[in-house]
Amino acid sequence: MIRQIQNALAIVLVLFAAVPLYAQQTPPQATAAEGPAHEVVRHITIKGNQRVEESTIFTYLGLKEGSEITPYDTDTALKNLFATGFFADASINRQNDDGSKVDLEVDVVENPVINKVVFEGNKDVEEKDLQAELELKARAIYTRTKLQNDVKRILDIYRRGGRYSAKVEPKVIQLDQNRINLVYEIQEGPVAKVRKISFIGNDNFDSKTLEKVVRTEETRWYKFLTSDDKYDPERLQYDQELLRRFYTSEGFADFQVKSAIAELSPEKDAFYITFTVDEGKKYKFGTVNVTSALKGVDPSELQKKLLTNTGETYNAGKIETSIDAMTKELGNHGFAFVDIDPKLDRRTDTRIINVNYVIKEGPRVYVEKINIIGNVRTLDEVIRREFRFVEGDPYSTSKIARTEQRLNNLGFFEKVKINNEPGSTPDRTIITVEVQEKSTGEISIGGGFSTTDGPLAQFGIKETNFLGRGQDLRFNAAISAVTQQYDISFTEPYFLDRELSAGFDLFKTELLTYTGIPYQSDTNGVRLRMGYALSEQWSHALNYTFKETDISDIQPGASLFIVDQAGNTVESSVGHTLTYDNRDNKFNPTTGEFLRVNQDIAGIGGDAHYLRNEVHAGYYYPVAPKWTASLLGAGGYIFGFNEDVRIQDRFYLGGSSFRGFENYGMGPHDTATGDSLGGNMYYTVTPELTFPLGLPDDLGFLGSVFVDAGSLWHVDGSGPTVDGSSALRLSAGVGVSWASPFGPIRINLADAILKQRFDSTQIFQFDFGTKF
Repeated sequence: MIRQIQNALAIVLVLFAAVPLYAQQTPPQATAAEGPAHEVVRHITIKGNQRVEESTIFTYLGLKEGSEITPYDTDTALKNLFATGFFADASINRQNDDGSKVDLEVDVVENPVINKVVFEGNKDVEEKDLQAELELKARAIYTRTKLQNDVKRILDIYRRGGRYSAKVEPKVIQLDQNRINLVYEIQEGPVAKVRKISFIGNDNFDSKTLEKVVRTEETRWYKFLTSDDKYDPERLQYDQELLRRFYTSEGFADFQVKSAIAELSPEKDAFYITFTVDEGKKYKFGTVNVTSALKGVDPSELQKKLLTNTGETYNAGKIETSIDAMTKELGNHGFAFVDIDPKLDRRTDTRIINVNYVIKEGPRVYVEKINIIGNVRTLDEVIRREFRFVEGDPYSTSKIARTEQRLNNLGFFEKVKINNEPGSTPDRTIITVEVQEKSTGEISIGGGFSTTDGPLAQFGIKETNFLGRGQDLRFNAAISAVTQQYDISFTEPYFLDRELSAGFDLFKTELLTYTGIPYQSDTNGVRLRMGYALSEQWSHALNYTFKETDISDIQPGASLFIVDQAGNTVESSVGHTLTYDNRDNKFNPTTGEFLRVNQDIAGIGGDAHYLRNEVHAGYYYPVAPKWTASLLGAGGYIFGFNEDVRIQDRFYLGGSSFRGFENYGMGPHDTATGDSLGGNMYYTVTPELTFPLGLPDDLGFLGSVFVDAGSLWHVDGSGPTVDGSSALRLSAGVGVSWASPFGPIRINLADAILKQRFDSTQIFQFDFGTKF
């Protein structure tokens, strides 16, 4: 029995082995529907084409008369036709098939050509923005697939703008000659705002505290100037990073965001965002050490740069700041490529984290080469002369930072970025300075209103990078109800290819009759200037001024002290300015200080003989991110040489120079007429705090609180009707500034707390100007 079973199995195995061998030896038989395996194309006819040339269709078909074809060839030909996007339908039909030869008829239905694309119902998104995203445009070939993709693109545009309930209905309007009009009917729907932000798992901080940490905000009626109450997936990712930074700065080193879910309401008009967090345990710093293998580097000196102290609450941000401080210090010693790795030893039982900053060994590095990229208009030499290092110098992070600051202070570039990469040897580095140029030429026409000068108009032409050489050329004209000013100036910052600036000014100023100023003053003059640097922070400038001033149109009843000043005066003076400035940015400083001392002496020819001394100083300190405290001060003293100081040469305070008082409203007055006489001495002190208003930075709003203190006094030839007390004046107030698209706007509300009876006060001050 067993032998019989074995024989049966052997027979089965032999039969299975024979099947594939038989299949290999037997050729496939063509079915009657498919026709013979190989046929010769006798003739090909194209039908249905209106716009596409036959030669084009033959090219894509890949079939030729007289050649052999198989069913695979005809399938491939059809796929090629559809792949062109020219045809909505296509077929290949056999005709006069005699078994060896066949005629082929290619029938095509062309896709229509789009005559125009129309959008209806789009109010929030402009048509040009929609058109830019679409693939189907006028004179393009229409396909259903492209239409579906374009509808999706339009919906994506609206979703990026927060309109998740938007609907798009495409309609095709048939025209003659196989043309169509494509119409997108759009229902934009409301903007889906963030209605509620919730936190789960936050035991140590309440939800109100965490809401202030994240960038996304719950919508409120008064938040019409911000977009942070719109749902943004990228912002949601950033919010998770903000939460991580906040918790790790408060000691929670194990903090995690488990999930961040944004749920769209059924009406698609609001989002509900839920953050699920795992706070973990709170830690403190344990032992803090610095380990360095760098030769000539004392770890104890680097320890002084650390902000992480034993016993304090763990703060990951302080670790990063400490690494930056040590990297900068090592860079000053020529170590450009150092790797500082903070090794954290987390002790969960005692809730402390020991930190060891491990500094890996690296060579002392020298600058091998300096590359400049991105400057299309600005000459290389204009950029290179701002460098504080040259090729071959030891690498210094402080000099790199100073160079970047100087390039930013030029005002020629939108962005300045300095990178370093390894050079040809380990002790060499290549510095690459990448700049992004911005427009430095400007033609401006302005208008506005000021509580100081009344209605005003301005026209100016300015080029601060003339011919790409860094030269400054400008013309300005300003006319208001009070003043008319015209000036032309030119400055060469590197005269004779030296760090020596030289330039000139031509100016004309008319001061018209004004409240408190019962006369007209007309001044014409020229000023020659020259300046040079004494060090990185110190500079010195010299100037010569020649001007002619005419006091006229004195109003009836004006002060006798003003009447005595009537007539023409020629002034010839020389002066100098000594400046110290280490502010981080001279246009918008947040840290640093400056000191500027001016002296002018008149009497080198001309009618006026005096010595004017003036000093300005300021200190800026960042008390918090985007919060800047400043303390500004100024003082001046002018005296004549054997003559009285004329009214046009005295100091005046008020308006923007001393808020809370009218322009020319503070200081000595003629009590008989109320006219302002100016003063020979003054001082001012202004502490101020500038802060954000909680609005997006790109809106340009800033708030401030300030106090102005000081006095203006002393007039030569005083009489019984002159009241010029040196008593302290004091004002305090608040301000709002807006760098609007229409020009800078500033509003100040200040109250004169300490004043004299003859002073003229002003609570509200408004300045507005525009350029277009």
